[in-house]
Amino acid sequence: MQAAFFEGNRTLRVGGCVAVEPAAEQVQIRVAYCGICGTDLHLFHGAMAHRLTLPHVMGHEMSGTIAAVGSGVAGWRAGDRVTVRPLDPCGHCPACVAGHSHICHNLKFIGIDTPGALQGMWTVPAHTLHRLPEGLALREGAMVEPVAVACHDVRLSELKEGEFAAVIGGGPIGILVALVAQARGARVVLAEVNAFRLQLARDLGIEAANPLETDLHGLVNERTGGAGADVVFEVSGSQAGADTMTKLPRTRGRIVVVAIFGEAPKVDLFRFFWRELKLTGARVYEAEDFDLAIELAASGRLPLGKLITGVLPLGRLEEAMHRMEGGGDCMKILVSCTD
Repeated sequence: MQAAFFEGNRTLRVGGCVAVEPAAEQVQIRVAYCGICGTDLHLFHGAMAHRLTLPHVMGHEMSGTIAAVGSGVAGWRAGDRVTVRPLDPCGHCPACVAGHSHICHNLKFIGIDTPGALQGMWTVPAHTLHRLPEGLALREGAMVEPVAVACHDVRLSELKEGEFAAVIGGGPIGILVALVAQARGARVVLAEVNAFRLQLARDLGIEAANPLETDLHGLVNERTGGAGADVVFEVSGSQAGADTMTKLPRTRGRIVVVAIFGEAPKVDLFRFFWRELKLTGARVYEAEDFDLAIELAASGRLPLGKLITGVLPLGRLEEAMHRMEGGGDCMKILVSCTD
């Protein structure tokens, strides 16, 4: 089989690789598609190098079919269509004991701390599996992981039907947050400066505005009768986003920080005091978020196919990386991992 190896210094090599037979409580998956996400680009650019053992196989947004199961695995068999929730918690730290294993103190993120899905066969713990329904194409199945991120973000926001949400940042996660929020019955406005992403959001039925050209605070007030947004999602990871997120909420509004900031941003704490705002961090996902993501994807309520800019073979992974890092006219690229 083939695998894509990251060798450091923005260098990728695609070559032969021996499939890992599943041990006890493990399954081997024949990977169909794997999406490239911001985390993969961060790894490609040298971030989190201390967590990688080179050469490293990246990738965690995937779909595929089970090829083999190890001993002790119940409820799964060869041929089952699956996606993977790529978290391997320790099970005994304070977070795990408290029921928050998705933010385990010793969490292994599969695809970073251990080999990922950009290979023909991928062996993972059986507890990470989620079943994909027959009616969901494997292309869209590879989008379930980022949809689960959005489901987790919206769930932690406590967003209710009829409320107003502002989303700052219109990359794949920002657009998915907006779509999931709308599926919950919320009114949404999305802020984004990239023209391609702005137009895509509008084509998907999301009200979108360029904050460099539009008074976003004024627009939110206009849409809410001067009250402000019930929920603000910060998905840009920028200082401008951190500045904006405190200006938009209503009294006792909620802010959810979704983005990973490269540096600690300045935040207007006076605004938190003045309007009694609530700030929540949202990291990865839990099992119920994957279940909802699969339900939404299978229902057709989310136009996932329109978020896929293109599908490239594994041998063109470096080209896909460069296109993704260029931004511009690109949303989500999938890599076909079948030989």
